[in-house]
Amino acid sequence: MLHKTRGIALHSIKYAESSLIVKAYTETFGLQSYILKGIRSQKSKIKPSLFQPLTLLDLVVYYKEKSSIHPVKEVSLAVPTHSTTTDIRKSSIALFLAELIYRTIREEEANASLFDFLWNSIILLDTTDEQVATFHLLFSVKLCRFLGFQPQGNRSDERRFFHLQEGSFYPLYSSPDQCLDEDQSRWFSQLIQTEMNQVALLSFPSKVRSDLLDKILLYYRFHLSGFNRIRSREVLHTVLS
Repeated sequence: MLHKTRGIALHSIKYAESSLIVKAYTETFGLQSYILKGIRSQKSKIKPSLFQPLTLLDLVVYYKEKSSIHPVKEVSLAVPTHSTTTDIRKSSIALFLAELIYRTIREEEANASLFDFLWNSIILLDTTDEQVATFHLLFSVKLCRFLGFQPQGNRSDERRFFHLQEGSFYPLYSSPDQCLDEDQSRWFSQLIQTEMNQVALLSFPSKVRSDLLDKILLYYRFHLSGFNRIRSREVLHTVLS
């Protein structure tokens, strides 16, 4: 059965001589895999570049409930993202975000609030000029709400240390594998309190950004079973440092 849906390209791999298998997060079906036969041939009207990470798409797809891979009938660019493809900082952030989404979201069903968050965040990344270097940090923290382990924003003079395993601020510091130190906790609290559309208000030193990202990924490992190393983290560190 044919369906129209918006979708976000996350990951693609070559298949056979001229095809692609694409992982996309869709508005109608959640996370899905699609096969595009012959897309890498010279005769194909659909260009593989449409499936670069975080490309926003309009799709016409076949869907069968018990199938793990679905054919695509039509695909077009829904919203052009200009600076994300030309600005190396933004393209590196997009690569990181796409990998983070790909490795954390597992729902094969519609989730309107999650889809809107992802879609609007991608557009925001493309249009944001100030403090783009903190965008991935804020996004990573806000994504936690949809994954079921939103950090508590209960920092106070008595609770100065964010405990990674507990997901909240604690009075005592235990170890770097369990807690953020006092400065890191203060920066992290800013991320919790800031909305995505306020990212321009954040200004973190390079070392703080790098250390916080490592802590955030550790937080994911504590709370998400099977969460593996994000390979694009090293690229992001090189570009943004």
